[in-house]
Amino acid sequence: MACLHTTSILSSSSSSSSNYSLKTVNASLHISKPSRVVYSAPKLPTTDLHIQEIHGSSIENNAITTQIFHDLYSPNNNKSKATVQLYAILEAVADRIEMHKNIGQQRDNWNTLLLNSINMITLTATAIAGVAAATSGDNTTPLLALKLSSTLLFSASTGMSLIMNKIQPSQLAEEQRNATRLFKQLQTQIQTTLALGNPTEEDVKGSIEKVLALDKAYPLPLLGAMLDKFPAKFEPAVWWPSTQIQRKGKTQEGKAHSKRNNNGWSEELETEMREVIEVVKRKDLEDYERLGNIALKVNKTLAIAGPLLSGIAAVGSPFVGNGSWAAFVPLMAGSLAAAINGFEHGGQVGMVFEMYRNCGGFFTLLEKTIEATLEEKEFEKRENGEIFEMKVAMKLGRSVSALRRLASKSASYRMEGIAVDEFASKLF
Repeated sequence: MACLHTTSILSSSSSSSSNYSLKTVNASLHISKPSRVVYSAPKLPTTDLHIQEIHGSSIENNAITTQIFHDLYSPNNNKSKATVQLYAILEAVADRIEMHKNIGQQRDNWNTLLLNSINMITLTATAIAGVAAATSGDNTTPLLALKLSSTLLFSASTGMSLIMNKIQPSQLAEEQRNATRLFKQLQTQIQTTLALGNPTEEDVKGSIEKVLALDKAYPLPLLGAMLDKFPAKFEPAVWWPSTQIQRKGKTQEGKAHSKRNNNGWSEELETEMREVIEVVKRKDLEDYERLGNIALKVNKTLAIAGPLLSGIAAVGSPFVGNGSWAAFVPLMAGSLAAAINGFEHGGQVGMVFEMYRNCGGFFTLLEKTIEATLEEKEFEKRENGEIFEMKVAMKLGRSVSALRRLASKSASYRMEGIAVDEFASKLF
């Protein structure tokens, strides 16, 4: 438009000098240039993009770089350090998830391969001992070879059984599966904290403590740090730091709703939570402790019986072919050893014990969390009551209304002196 307007002025002014016209034309050309150039300024990441990155796949690629760029150009850059630290912790958690997943698959393969190998060696030694007993006669050279082969195979089976029963590969695999699930849970919690915005140094400290507590509860190495597979008594697993229970009421949800009266709490809700604790302690926790002790005793018995029987078979193999009852000792002991080994590791008794241990830890954590929340006298420091009730109901596999019915049923049964006939959890 500036060019057209200038051209019309030039055509109507015949008295203008040539120099002036040139200047006007040059000016018109100079004015037209900026309109043809388009400059684009880089846009800063928005909050929606930030939240999308947290829940999307980009968090695995360049989440930290993106967030650092956002914080450097954000006016609220006083908390960028905590945000970057949480992203660094998030990457460490993702790496641990992959490690525990891979090692869990490896140890599950150990269980299958060792079980098949030991049973094949044991059964082969038993078959050789049977052949030696059937072909005993004047020719001692083949008989001696059969005896020696059977003895060596039974000895190898005994040694491998001792190692396998010591490390319990099925239990190790279950430990890694539980660690993977709990690290994924922690990963989701950190992502939620970042999505809500304004993370603090307390969030960073709490996340680090949870990572270290999980590392201690589910160690990766076998030598030195491996958990005791045969403790004196059943004890629930503990994978949370002690400070987690203390700061449980100071969550983002509690901050968001702290301005409401009593923060969503009432006497009825507190009574409901206490009744839920009673049901958890008297039904769920006691039942899993009983089952865990049974699984522990069965696993101990089988772990001793298998190598003992294969050892007896190894000792009895040199006496095969001498007549009398000595020929039946390695045959019977070897067969029983294979059967016991197959039941122990094929049935994954160690995995069952670890599953009970993890379930006991879940109910213990739930109990301590509710008790610590109710002990906090200031409602503003608690998590919002309605949200807390919903979380407890979801953890137990119930709806909020079903949780309230359970608490009411427990209270009425306790007043009548009758034990409640229902478990708190509907999940496991």
